[in-house]
Amino acid sequence: QVQLVESGGGLVQAGESLRLSCAASGRTSSSSAMGWFRQAPGKDREFVATISGSGATTYYADSAKGRFTISRDNAKNTVYLQMNSLKPEDTAVYYCAASPYERTGSLASSYAYWGQGTQVTVSS
Repeated sequence: QVQLVESGGGLVQAGESLRLSCAASGRTSSSSAMGWFRQAPGKDREFVATISGSGATTYYADSAKGRFTISRDNAKNTVYLQMNSLKPEDTAVYYCAASPYERTGSLASSYAYWGQGTQVTVSS
């Protein structure tokens, strides 16, 4: 089992930044890809970004490209999502997820473990 705990969410104004963290514990592996997803009220959960186990490969949703950066520190078993130039439409609960594969993509079904989420609210 892998436990994931997100932190760093909050209320910010449009144009500001937030850095989300996801701490992994349990049967963690530096070879596991990690991802960030989000779910806004009344909408389906959507992919935001993913990073390979080594950290060498990243992939972003179009909505995140150029504004968000995913990174990881395998020594700390932690994955980060740096979010800049936030917009009101970024408001959502953000979830961290761990995959059993070294590299994966945007499908939620390719992730086996999920955190409880952290709320991000961007005011206009």
